[in-house]
Amino acid sequence: MNMIHAKDYQDMSRKAANIISAQITLKPNCVLGLATGSTPEGLYAELIRRYERGDLDFSLVSSVNLDEYRGLSPENEQSYRYFMQKNLFEHVNIRPEATFVPDGLDPDADHACARHEEAIRSLGGIDLQLLGLGNNGHIGFNEPDSVFEKETHCVNLTQSTIDANARFFSSKEDVPTQAYTMGIGTIMLAKKILVIVNGEKKADIVAKAFFGPVTPEVPASILQMHPDVTVVGDEAAFSKLPVNA
Repeated sequence: MNMIHAKDYQDMSRKAANIISAQITLKPNCVLGLATGSTPEGLYAELIRRYERGDLDFSLVSSVNLDEYRGLSPENEQSYRYFMQKNLFEHVNIRPEATFVPDGLDPDADHACARHEEAIRSLGGIDLQLLGLGNNGHIGFNEPDSVFEKETHCVNLTQSTIDANARFFSSKEDVPTQAYTMGIGTIMLAKKILVIVNGEKKADIVAKAFFGPVTPEVPASILQMHPDVTVVGDEAAFSKLPVNA
């Protein structure tokens, strides 16, 4: 596991953008696994700037998103499809038909999840998967559990995750209680994994996830078993790492 230290959020975003930019440059038709939330916003903004300068070309890139709220339409401002449109897709030359997000409006959970898995398989797998890190160690919406879920599945969100996401909704009652998410097994099949973390609130879970025991009670801990993981974090997020980590 490669730990890249950044000074602050902006530096973290730039260094993470360097890794994704290199992936696109070396393999123009690569498959990117993408994440949502406040952490990658700066990274996506940096990728857009590089595209606008002519340094990046997304025309052959395909993307697959980690997750989507169950019950939200793509037009809903809190859906992850909407997030991706506004924070990346609308600003670069990626083909709309090459962007895959779980269908939050599919009432058949098994069907929605199977379609997402098939999309990943049809693309030949994910070359680089971007991940954030939840306060409880979740990746995607894979919450602490007694087992590692393998494939895309429907999850009941924990109260801590609902509380963390409530700030994006007009009221806590509006926060979806379920989501479709890639499973741990699907994530682990990605050829490369890039994790971005920032802020003092993540310091404890960063140390626990990447230097503690591997357990489904800390879903991100499984990443210790992947052969090619890079974690980019700012000083605050890395403040409780072991010496020389």
